[in-house]
Amino acid sequence: MKGMKLIKTAPLAVLLVLASCASKKAIVADNGSMLQKVASDNTDKDETKTQRHESSTMDRAFLEKVADNAVCSKNITGRMSFNLQAGGKDITVPGAIRMRKDEVIRLQLFIPILGSEIGRIEFTPDYVLIIDRMHKEYIKAGYGEVSFLSQNGISFYSLQSLFWNQLFLPGHKSVSESSLGQFASNSNTAGSLADISYRKSNILYTWKADKATGRITSAGAVYRSASHGKSELKWNYSNFKNVGVKQFPADQTFTFTTEATKKLQKATVSISMNDVKTESDWDTNTVVSTKYKKANVDDILKKIIIVQ
Repeated sequence: MKGMKLIKTAPLAVLLVLASCASKKAIVADNGSMLQKVASDNTDKDETKTQRHESSTMDRAFLEKVADNAVCSKNITGRMSFNLQAGGKDITVPGAIRMRKDEVIRLQLFIPILGSEIGRIEFTPDYVLIIDRMHKEYIKAGYGEVSFLSQNGISFYSLQSLFWNQLFLPGHKSVSESSLGQFASNSNTAGSLADISYRKSNILYTWKADKATGRITSAGAVYRSASHGKSELKWNYSNFKNVGVKQFPADQTFTFTTEATKKLQKATVSISMNDVKTESDWDTNTVVSTKYKKANVDDILKKIIIVQ
């Protein structure tokens, strides 16, 4: 056994000895050339550090450009076309979107031609409100009670940033200039789009932004769990329209897929705004009629959106 161990370790020992001897010979034979090599290695290291610094500076400048694209208006409103694809269904209805910064995101769905409201989805900093006027039911729940939001680390401010085409940090109300360093970016690589990312625990958040304009073209979140599988949210932006000196995406498409129910579920929502306005003459508070029944979160989602 001892002999076998020596046979196995001998090649490694020989390589170490040869390496040691070779380095000694080089120093004795040509000390000048070795000094030149050391100087060259140090130069290479300095150049690498410089390149990393320049890359980091470029990424920081790019992230600032992305953050600076945020629309300054307090309100975003407009008529829209709302499309839902889920459970083999493909439904398109007219609607309206009303958003007031830091207060509410409201999606209203209307009956075609008649124009009366058939449903309402509302997000506030404290709760999610879904009203199903066909069945005269509603839910009002915290974000932790809606699994496809909580599993992806989505709060009101995260959703607000997604709807408003902005970067976000989970658990933070907004992204400050000092917190931009928490994002990873590769703005110095080839191609017209740069990748931006942020990881928190089991969730990876990603964005793609145009290198020339800093405009975000897509966003996403991937949640991986040993017990619940994979859940993913993808959000795409297009058809940018002027809102003051900034631009806002009139068309947004977001897809949610999850394995949490042990069966792959997928839903895609597309919003296409006819126009983008900044109207402020509307109330942020929705009062639910006493005639409506409060439903279980899972029950109403089966009827409206996710589970079929």
